[in-house]
Amino acid sequence: MRGRLGTLTALYVTQYLGIGFITVGLTAILRDGGTSLDTLALLQFVGLVWPVKFLWAPLLDRYGSRHRGHYRSWLLALQGGLVLALLALLPFDRPAGQLGPVVAICVAYVFLSATQDIAVDAVAVRLLSERSRGTGNGIQVAASYVGNLLGGGACVVVYDRFGWVPAILLLAGLTAVGLLVVWRFREPERTDRVASAGQAYRALLSVLGQPGCRRWTFGVVPLVYVGAGATYALVTPALVDAGWSLARVGVVTGVVTSLPAIVAGLVAGAAIGRFGRGRVLVAGGVALALSTAMLLPLMNGRAPLGGTVAALCCFMAAYTIANVVLYTVNMDYSRPGTGGTDFTVLSSFGLVCSFVAAAVALAAADAFGYPTVAVASVVLVALGVLLGLGHQRRFRRPSDVLPGGRKLAEVPG
Repeated sequence: MRGRLGTLTALYVTQYLGIGFITVGLTAILRDGGTSLDTLALLQFVGLVWPVKFLWAPLLDRYGSRHRGHYRSWLLALQGGLVLALLALLPFDRPAGQLGPVVAICVAYVFLSATQDIAVDAVAVRLLSERSRGTGNGIQVAASYVGNLLGGGACVVVYDRFGWVPAILLLAGLTAVGLLVVWRFREPERTDRVASAGQAYRALLSVLGQPGCRRWTFGVVPLVYVGAGATYALVTPALVDAGWSLARVGVVTGVVTSLPAIVAGLVAGAAIGRFGRGRVLVAGGVALALSTAMLLPLMNGRAPLGGTVAALCCFMAAYTIANVVLYTVNMDYSRPGTGGTDFTVLSSFGLVCSFVAAAVALAAADAFGYPTVAVASVVLVALGVLLGLGHQRRFRRPSDVLPGGRKLAEVPG
C-alpha cells in the first residue's frame, strides 16, 4: 500500500506543477511584463477545461492497452505530453509579447493535465481499499498545494534570479519524475473493461442511481462547496480593500497558507480511516465556522498582518479537511469498472459549484457587504455538514468495522 500511495503522490504532485505555474507563476510573470489585468483574467478561463473533462472520461475507461496496462498506457502518453508541452514554452522567453502561442500551449497543457487526472483517479479507485481512500484523497488534495508551491512559487523564484529557460526546464524536469514513476508502475491486470463506448458513457448518469448518491451530489456537495467557496472568493478582494499590496497578497495566499493546507490534507486523510467520514466532515465544518469568524475583522476592513495570516491559515486548513471528505465519499461512489468516469462526474460537479460560488459571492458582497456574505456562508456549510452527517449515518455498510468492533457510520452502500 505504501508503494501505491507513493505512486499516486508523485502523479498528483506532478499533475499540479504546471497548473500552479499557469494560474500563479505565469500570471505574475505576464503582469510584470505589462500584460493588462483584463487579459490576465481571460487567461484564468483555461481552467474551465477541468469541469468539462467528464465529456471524454468514458473513453479512458473503455480503451487502453492490455499489454502495457489499461490506465498505465494512458498515463505514459499523457505524462510524456505534459513534459513536451512545458518544453514547448522554452522559445517564448518574453511571454508578454508572445501571448498567443503561450496561451495555446497552456490550453494544451491543461487539457493533458485534466485527462491525466481522469486516469490517475481511475487507478486510485482500483488500487485503494475503503479504509485507505481517505489517505489517498488526503494526498490528492495536499498534492495540489505542493504543486502550487513548486509551480507557482519556486519556479517564479528561479525565473526572477536566472530567467525563463531555467524556470521552464525546472518545471519540465520535476514533471518528468512522474513519467519515471509511471514507467516503473505495474498496473494490476484489468478484467472488468466495459464492453463498449456507449456503456462507458451510460455511466455518466448511472453513477447517480446508487443509493444516496443524488442526495450527496446535489445536496451535501453544493452546500459545502458554495459555502466555503464563497468565503474563499472574498479573501483576495478584501485584502486589497484593506490596503495590502499585491505582492503581500500573493505571498500569503499562494505560499504561506499552502503549508498548513498540506498538513491538514494529510492529517484529514489519516483521520478518515480512523474516525470515519462523518466525524471528520463535522470537524471540518466546525473549523470552517470558527475560521470564518476569525476572518470577520478582515471582512470589516481591518487586516493586521499577524491576525489575518493566522485566520487565513486556519481557514485554508479547514477548507482542505472538508474537501478531503468530499473527495473520499465521491471515490466511495466510484465503481471499479468505470472509476475514471464516475469520480470525474462527481468531482466536476464540485468544481462547477466552486465557480458559481465565486461569482455569486462577489456579486452579493457588492450588494450586501463582505460580513453578510461570510455569515451566510457559515450557514450554508452548517446545513451541508448536517445533511452530510445524516447521509453517512443512513448509507453505511455493516462490514465497515474498526479495530475493537466499532462501526464506521460513513460509507455509502
